[in-house]
Amino acid sequence: MKVLITGATGFLGEKLALHLHDEGLEVLATGRNLAKAQGLITKGIRFKQADLTDQTSVQNLVKNQHQIIHCAALSSPWGKYEAFYQANVVATENLLQAALAEGLERFIHLSTPALYFSQSSRLNVREDAEQVAPQNAYIATKRLAEQRVDDAYAQGLATISLRPRAIYGPGDSSILPRLLKRLEQGRLPILGDGQNLVDLSYVDNVVDAVLLAVDAPEHCLGKKYNITNGEAVRLWDKIFTLCDLLHLKRPRRKVPKQLALVMARAMEIVYGSLPRQPEPPLTRYTVGLLVHSMTLDISAAQKELSYEPRVSTDEGLERFLASWPYEAWSYET
Repeated sequence: MKVLITGATGFLGEKLALHLHDEGLEVLATGRNLAKAQGLITKGIRFKQADLTDQTSVQNLVKNQHQIIHCAALSSPWGKYEAFYQANVVATENLLQAALAEGLERFIHLSTPALYFSQSSRLNVREDAEQVAPQNAYIATKRLAEQRVDDAYAQGLATISLRPRAIYGPGDSSILPRLLKRLEQGRLPILGDGQNLVDLSYVDNVVDAVLLAVDAPEHCLGKKYNITNGEAVRLWDKIFTLCDLLHLKRPRRKVPKQLALVMARAMEIVYGSLPRQPEPPLTRYTVGLLVHSMTLDISAAQKELSYEPRVSTDEGLERFLASWPYEAWSYET
């Protein structure tokens, strides 16, 4: 089977490309990071650079493929709407149209549970839960992208959308590295009461979910599925554990939620007024992620996709730390 993986030079996409290649599938990878692309090529994976916002480029990319696993996205709590729209909506539209034209067997879309985000705690959230007004351009455009997937399903394309929560593991260049940098610099106070519950998704568990979606039975088509490790954890307890294992000082100063939101809003105004509008040190979205509880109900994926997380949250953190370049830090171990 021939599988196109977009975003294959990103964290999840790279893991998927390597796994599917090892399983003997004919993988065509595309992505923005040409240095990582060379790593895929050396492993025997075919790579083709393409502008996903260009219809002709996408049509050429999709020719002769059987399935698409669409991991590519612009994911950030801050940025200009048009950049998110092009990367998350236009790119998805082009891929869907090309998939329909080519009669592809399946389209697996990597979406996000950020669609459920609100400035309040939400526990055991199901896929059909209410979605409030998007808090930023990323959420707004990922919602539109899902709607485009729904439209393509209505036109006859076999689609499945997955919503993995906070993917981490060896090779993560976003969530844990950014967190550890703040901790190493002593720039992360405890936001809120420090008792909030969250779900995380170890990268190998998400890979398993994608593979299940690739072969899922017909009754799964057109649906969305939450994906996590299946165990709610106290976020700040895990942060403290990371501090202890890496010999970093635990955050001790507490900042109440409302004060944190005021600070974040002030930073957004200041940084938004600068010529290049760089990302503020703190945004209201980030405050919400660190303050509120957010856990997902994965029973649909378990029942319909036969998804069962193999790697626990703690084991996943251990694997990440085992791969972490300790020499990058300024402290002595």
